[in-house]
Amino acid sequence: MMNFLVKTIANAGALAVAIWLVQDITLTGDSTAKKTVTLIIVALLFGLVNFFVKPIVKLLTLPLFILTLGLITLVVNALMLLLTSWFAGVLDLDFHVEGFWTAVLGGLIVSIVSWALNVVLPDGRD
Repeated sequence: MMNFLVKTIANAGALAVAIWLVQDITLTGDSTAKKTVTLIIVALLFGLVNFFVKPIVKLLTLPLFILTLGLITLVVNALMLLLTSWFAGVLDLDFHVEGFWTAVLGGLIVSIVSWALNVVLPDGRD
């Protein structure tokens, strides 16, 4: 349970950095509290997409992983971010990623920041 909480916090932080750095990734809301709640829900949604969908996509694109020496990971991460944006729209959350190349840059930022936060934050495995 602690590991899930830490990963959600890391995802929320990574998404917040991507929103801050990339102009076409937007999180809107009436107040800071609403934006924070939306960010946490989007982080949970992003975690669920990465848990359920990403392994299937990785398996289906395994030959491309080998052929591109793993660079296809950028495309897969972008697709996961776009899928999260789509689900957020379906759930009427104020989070949006505008376009594929924005998602590639956002996915790269989210991956780097999430990795750094997971290194710094405790993982609950004492």
